[in-house]
Amino acid sequence: MGKTWTTANIPDQRGRVAVVTGANTGLGYETAKALAEHGASVVLAVRNVEKGVRAAARMTGDVTVQALDLTSLASVRTAAAALRSRLDRIDLLINNAGVMYTPKQTTADGFEMQFGTNHLGHFALTGLLLDLMLPVPGSRVVTVSSTGHRIRAAIHFDDLQWERSYSRIAAYGQSKLANLMFTYELQRRLAARGTTVAVAAHPGMSHTDLIRNTPAALRLPVNWLAPLITQTPAMGALPTLRAATDPGAHGGQYYGPGGRNEVKGHPRPVTSSPESYEVAVQQRLWAVSEDLTGVKFPVVHSQRSFPSGSPTTM
Repeated sequence: MGKTWTTANIPDQRGRVAVVTGANTGLGYETAKALAEHGASVVLAVRNVEKGVRAAARMTGDVTVQALDLTSLASVRTAAAALRSRLDRIDLLINNAGVMYTPKQTTADGFEMQFGTNHLGHFALTGLLLDLMLPVPGSRVVTVSSTGHRIRAAIHFDDLQWERSYSRIAAYGQSKLANLMFTYELQRRLAARGTTVAVAAHPGMSHTDLIRNTPAALRLPVNWLAPLITQTPAMGALPTLRAATDPGAHGGQYYGPGGRNEVKGHPRPVTSSPESYEVAVQQRLWAVSEDLTGVKFPVVHSQRSFPSGSPTTM
């Protein structure tokens, strides 16, 4: 597919089940809306159920709502149990929800808010739902990262929760780097089975509610420049939608806008930072994430040998 991949390129999604986190607004809303319009049964997994119901009412198709608060592992477990009771399969798990540049605060479980929400909450949710995906050929876990994974970003194993000092920008970068490392390590683990793949995406500079926590010194310039440097949530959702539905997408790929510096434009495969591909760090982060969340992923056994051109690892 060319440079102008749009929602018109989404294949028929009838018979597929998609769970989209943070789908009551912004990128998540546009992602869920497009999938529903193309026939998928979509679950909006949202913290605010009232807002979720209002969002579902604005969509066309089979759309339902599930309460999910990623800042609480208890809520993640409850939501996963509820989804397991109502669904017999999941074709697409879209890990979209997130927070950005929040003041220093912690989740219900004591994790730094951005790391806990953006990475650990989604890590736990994926682990609790993955066995509903493994039997489903073509199923995908799509996790939304950010160009912020390149900005002052590292996995600070000596202070993951930023207890000694705090930088909202660096903490956000850590969480978004973790999203990519999680995707790449998950794909490595899934590759032996060949039915489910893990893919990542980023929206470029999209004008969404996430900018509300931008540091005060940057907020006014960002608002002034927004029409020039950002794109709509509908455009920002395209990389996620392509990662989720493009028949040519492979496990371990990363999609972003195709314009200059990946700020705007139609989606294409892109490359993440060199740090994101460090296998030893990915594996260490995985082990730490299992310990922190108490969630162990199902063991994936190879069911078949798959032909050339099938999902690959990074």
